Amino acid sequence: MPVVAELWCVAALLALAGLGVILGHRSGASPLLYGAALVVSLAALTNALLALAGPATALILPMGLPWIGAQFRLDALSAFFLVLINLGGAAASLYAIGYGRHAAEPQRVLPFFPAFLAGMNLVLVADDAFSFLLTWESMSLASWALVMADHRAGETRMAGYVYLLMASFGTLMLLLAFATLAGPEAGYAFSTMRAHGLSPVAAGLVLGLALLGAGSKAGLVPLHAWLPLAHPAAPSHVSALMSAVMTKVAVYGFIRIVFDLLGAPDWWWGIPVLALGGASAALGVLYALMQTDIKKVLAYSTIENIGIIFVGLGLALAFQANHLPTAAALALTAALFHALNHALFKSALFFGAGAVLTATGARELDRMGGLIHRMPATSALMLAACAAISALPPLNGFASEWLTFQAILLSPQLPAWGLKLMVPAVGALLALSAALAAACFVRLYGIAFLGRPRSPEAASAHEVDRWSLAAMGLMALGCIGAGILPGVVIDALAPVVHLVLGERMPAQAGTAWLSIIPIAESRSSYNGLLVLVFVAGSAALMAGVIHRFASRAVRRAPAWDCGFPDAGIATQYSASSFAQPLRRVFGTSVFAARERIHMPPPGDASPARLEVELKDPVWSGLYAPLADGVWALSGRLNPLQFLTIRRYLSLVFAALVLLLLVLALWT
Repeated sequence: MPVVAELWCVAALLALAGLGVILGHRSGASPLLYGAALVVSLAALTNALLALAGPATALILPMGLPWIGAQFRLDALSAFFLVLINLGGAAASLYAIGYGRHAAEPQRVLPFFPAFLAGMNLVLVADDAFSFLLTWESMSLASWALVMADHRAGETRMAGYVYLLMASFGTLMLLLAFATLAGPEAGYAFSTMRAHGLSPVAAGLVLGLALLGAGSKAGLVPLHAWLPLAHPAAPSHVSALMSAVMTKVAVYGFIRIVFDLLGAPDWWWGIPVLALGGASAALGVLYALMQTDIKKVLAYSTIENIGIIFVGLGLALAFQANHLPTAAALALTAALFHALNHALFKSALFFGAGAVLTATGARELDRMGGLIHRMPATSALMLAACAAISALPPLNGFASEWLTFQAILLSPQLPAWGLKLMVPAVGALLALSAALAAACFVRLYGIAFLGRPRSPEAASAHEVDRWSLAAMGLMALGCIGAGILPGVVIDALAPVVHLVLGERMPAQAGTAWLSIIPIAESRSSYNGLLVLVFVAGSAALMAGVIHRFASRAVRRAPAWDCGFPDAGIATQYSASSFAQPLRRVFGTSVFAARERIHMPPPGDASPARLEVELKDPVWSGLYAPLADGVWALSGRLNPLQFLTIRRYLSLVFAALVLLLLVLALWT
């Protein structure tokens, strides 16, 4: 059975985690363990692909809660996300065979890397609340340990602390959601929850708890505070896993709870999901544009893409609740397609960032430059990934975002005026975020790879190892393949969409010229292959015309210097100067941005200085006051630890009476 094969793969990963503890200190252990993780991930990937179109299989093990055991189930929804997890895990393992050789303390990474992969795999096949939460926590703890690999850095410790707090909060919300679904009968098996109908108020409560629990792990605004701290702090192959893969486990958790366990949605369920998704998409890319750390740019970009996915899920909820199954299938397909695409191009981008970090030792964009000459293979693969995440045709990012906009264009069919007004507004936010994403990655690629080296480290950079390039190349090929042949991906997603909604998009395999037709040919269609042929043909034609009619004489002359001969390296565009126009448009209102210019006094030859101050409104408006309140409350409660034994017993008795009253009211 596929579920049994999946559990054997998990057992192999856990065995590798044990080997990592034993062999972590030995030289040569990294290639061995990462190579074994690659083999196991490929086996799990193959098993998931075979299970994607097959029937669901289940297994109950004699562990977990005594009255239900540990239940595991592999259906089409689990299989699709297992494909994402193990595709990303295999790529990260391949990349780490070369990248892991540079680790200063591999023993802090090797035991937890396969444990992290095992935890994510187990979450996707768990079929009861206890197993789900237990494996969810194991995934969180393993990833926290990986974030803390460089524990001596103060920023890393801060990132680990915030991540642990947010992970605990998310788990608590999911625990409350499952408790509400289980009801007083304690039906913690998912099959029991599906049969257990909830009142509209209780169902709405579960929706909110699922949004908080899964949204905190996915990085939805305003629950994103941990993500730009933790993802850059981890080793680059772990950053790729957390950003491209672990966030999809959170998406799976939301779909499993809201679309599967909760039953038929109410008309308003899509509104909060759409609102959070649209806000995350727009704010995430604005955050990314303001950053100068390459890994923080990528981390904030993840928030944007998670927002796009949740917009698709919100549209699917809205269409499903209003009995528009075809439109719901289109929206859910777009969300799942974008989840796959994000796993591909974000893995490639984090691998590229890790390659740059290995070659230069720098994460600041303003210390890079000119890397296209010193790292030609990395620069070409990063260019493909940047174009994909910018949603440029014919790459995969365009295909999934185009499907999302096609679903938005169906919103006039919705009867509720709240949705009629909200969906176009969210569409405008998505259009804005798409344009800003293109600017963001033009900025990243241009500052890092073009121009002249901005530091001695960039000037002496070198190409990375073949293992790292192979991992980046495979992800880049995935971006190209999914963009040219989106119909193949859509048809592969059909069993997942049908399982969740009872409906699917029209089959794309029989369309002419490999086009995709989401609704009807009279409305819209897209052909990635023809776009590729047109782009390649136009480029070849222009190159031929230029070479045919241009002068063959070689002319060399100095570049235009704007009247400043012998310009220094500092006169190039920097990451901050590139973003300055957008910062002045959006930053003042969104980030409370302030620019301060320090001019030297007359006669002083020291240079002027420009200081830019940005504030995260969510951090300063929500988390900082909350932390201050907790600190003040803990100070007030501090005397409780100095009570007598009689007072402690009285408090315990009062708490017991209160819990019994709550239980009596609940039942």
